[in-house]
Amino acid sequence: MRSRHAEQGDVGSNLWQCTRDLECRNGRPTGHAMPALLQRVGDAHPFHCAKRDIVLIVTSQSAPAYWANRTVVVTGGNGFLGSKVVARLRSFGANVIAPRSTEADLTVAGVAENLFRTHKPSHVIHLAARVGGIGYNMVAPAQLYLDNMVMGLHTIEAARTCGVDKTVLLGTVCSYPKFTPVPFREESIWDGYPEETNAPYGIAKKAMLVHAQVNEAQYGQHFAFVIPTNLYGPGDKFHESVSHVIPALIKKCVEAKERGDDKVSVWGTGTASRDYLYVEDAAEAIVLAAQLRTSTEPMNLGNNREVTIRETAETIARIVGFTGELVWDSTRPDGQPRRRVDASRAERELGWHAHTDFEDGLRTTVEWYLANRAIAEAPPNH
Repeated sequence: MRSRHAEQGDVGSNLWQCTRDLECRNGRPTGHAMPALLQRVGDAHPFHCAKRDIVLIVTSQSAPAYWANRTVVVTGGNGFLGSKVVARLRSFGANVIAPRSTEADLTVAGVAENLFRTHKPSHVIHLAARVGGIGYNMVAPAQLYLDNMVMGLHTIEAARTCGVDKTVLLGTVCSYPKFTPVPFREESIWDGYPEETNAPYGIAKKAMLVHAQVNEAQYGQHFAFVIPTNLYGPGDKFHESVSHVIPALIKKCVEAKERGDDKVSVWGTGTASRDYLYVEDAAEAIVLAAQLRTSTEPMNLGNNREVTIRETAETIARIVGFTGELVWDSTRPDGQPRRRVDASRAERELGWHAHTDFEDGLRTTVEWYLANRAIAEAPPNH
């Protein structure tokens, strides 16, 4: 059964079909799609040459009309990524419900269903998760597996029984096999076991994908499933028990500079690589997926740039102003050897790609951390 909201959500796919054969001359689109595009945008303003820009122009015009007066539940909506998604939805006029875990503990049976029956959302964006870096994954694998598995199960089933039009699920790049060929393509997600330190978390997230696919097949439930790479940006967690690589390195370099240390110890060999995605870029993609995409085929979100941990640490040290030595502790794990995703599906179907320069994003993150250290370093609510 297709809802009225799901039908409207097909605009992005139809629009992209219109622009596939588009030719550009002098920075303006030409060909059969031009009248349809102008009609959709409602304005003959000059377009950029790139087809993705046409899609984004149309989406930016249509988003307020699409989201106005809709009710959206965003689980994890007060967190690092969720707060950006909530702000974006509210800017488009959506009525957003973003309960804290103390108000709606999704690991408890019945809580998600009660939440959805109370607020009757058209969309649920499920971002709530128990997360952490390699260190936390090593000391709390059972909690990472079970809590993420159970939250996903409860959210998906409650969305089904309550008639939610579309549920957006957030996967993880940690679900990919340890030695996935670079760049990671979505069809490779089932080709092997994840990197060991992140496997419990990655498998729990992959189980959500299976759950969504069987519910889509059996019940016609509507989903979008996105897989972001390593997120960073203002609002990240800097407490040492749960921080990921970028906040951990920023904190180490800032504190070493303040103490006047001549060296900083860094985990691993520095040879592992990551594909970093600025949090605002990720939020943009998630809201686009909620509006435009209805499919349980996973969709990668990444920056299309592979950066080694060594380059990451050296760049952060330079931005912070730490001039000492970076000492690599090879007794500590590197994690997955390489990461860079192929995000072409998101560009084709959403007209999206990441636009924040890595070093610019790092500078903004460092500035936020220095201005908000008490908040950034607060211990997690585990």
